[in-house]
Amino acid sequence: MIHNRPTNGDRTYDVVVIGGGPSGLMAAISAQSSQARTLLIEKGSKLGRKLAISGGGRCNVTNAKPLDELIRNIPGNGRFLHSALAQFNNYDIIRFFENLGIALKEEDRGRVFPRSDKASTVVSALVDYVRNLGVDIRLNSPVNNLVAPNQEIQGIALTSGEVITARAVIVATGGANVPATGSTGDAYPWARALGHRIVPPYPTEVPLTSDDAIILQHRLQGLSWHNATVQLTAGTKPLATESGDLLFSHFGLTGPVALRLSHYVSTALRNNPATIFTAFIDLGGTDSQEDLAKRFHEARLSQARRQIQTLLHQTWPQRLTEVLLDIAQISGATPVSQLSNAQIQTLARLIKKFPLSISGTLPLNKATVTGGGVSVKDIHPRTMASKRCQGLYFAGEVIDVHAHTGGYNITVAFSTGHAAGLHAALFARQVSGTDA
Repeated sequence: MIHNRPTNGDRTYDVVVIGGGPSGLMAAISAQSSQARTLLIEKGSKLGRKLAISGGGRCNVTNAKPLDELIRNIPGNGRFLHSALAQFNNYDIIRFFENLGIALKEEDRGRVFPRSDKASTVVSALVDYVRNLGVDIRLNSPVNNLVAPNQEIQGIALTSGEVITARAVIVATGGANVPATGSTGDAYPWARALGHRIVPPYPTEVPLTSDDAIILQHRLQGLSWHNATVQLTAGTKPLATESGDLLFSHFGLTGPVALRLSHYVSTALRNNPATIFTAFIDLGGTDSQEDLAKRFHEARLSQARRQIQTLLHQTWPQRLTEVLLDIAQISGATPVSQLSNAQIQTLARLIKKFPLSISGTLPLNKATVTGGGVSVKDIHPRTMASKRCQGLYFAGEVIDVHAHTGGYNITVAFSTGHAAGLHAALFARQVSGTDA
């Protein structure tokens, strides 16, 4: 049963949205478009700060892949999003921005960007639309807590002491990974105080660290590999295989492949901090291990006098060649004709499954995305409404849902923001008696 709330005359908002990031902006648009008097409140001095730096400053607004593939690229509770995406999916996002007059383009792997290649195009269009709809906006207004006696939302309290009354509140404060943009995990204690379970935040879409001697000695630092395939294992158990660009750094591995694998590292470490990982990197391209071995066997005849380091350097970078030979315990000056069958097999195996120990990930403040947050067990998947507190809704990265980079996380933000805004508005209208 829905109970009427105490109001504060005309100053009571139907919906208050906390957070001016992508999910908060979309929630405000959705709520105001559903005839709800809406306030968007942001603790910083600007709206859309995290959006402005997304996609390398170009703003990857969504991904154009089919829905089932979209869900597969949301490894953190992706199935929770089926209902939200049924209401507002990636194709709806594309139409939404095109209707705002933003020309879009699709790039590799389904990534969708503004043709301007400027995130400011997207941020300006969203903020202008919010203003034109008549959403009230308050900046530099940090929230202290939610006002919800008896588990029923009545409004929010600012750190200034001001209380703003509202029939519904949408928490869209983001994760805890980018303090400079305001993502500092503010909402976790608010939600916990109202009985919500909080999955402790952890880094995802973050570079991998390694204590392997090759990394510690900086032997491959700065070496990049295009379209590498990497298999991650925990002990002898395969966890995941990803393909894409890879970069060896002074601390481990970075690049799209490393970021995609970080979810599995972080998840495994949460369950067992002593987990030992190995990344097996395929450096052989389309050649199989058998193909490589055959090439080396043929080279024993056709390039008999050539040194093995020279032969390898025809295909692989010099530093990588040196590392391969060191691991295989083969002198670089060895004539190809003198390679044994066992040495050939060792080299072929190393090239196809180059092993690198992985110790973990960089910390949360270096992550692109926050894992953890308000448990999806405490949120209705269709409406984004709290199961613990009437009139409370969640959207975006504050929820324990996370996706790979490539337009997937922002799709989650827009989809959950749309659902939260729509259903918070419907709820507020029921409470106020303006909706039968």
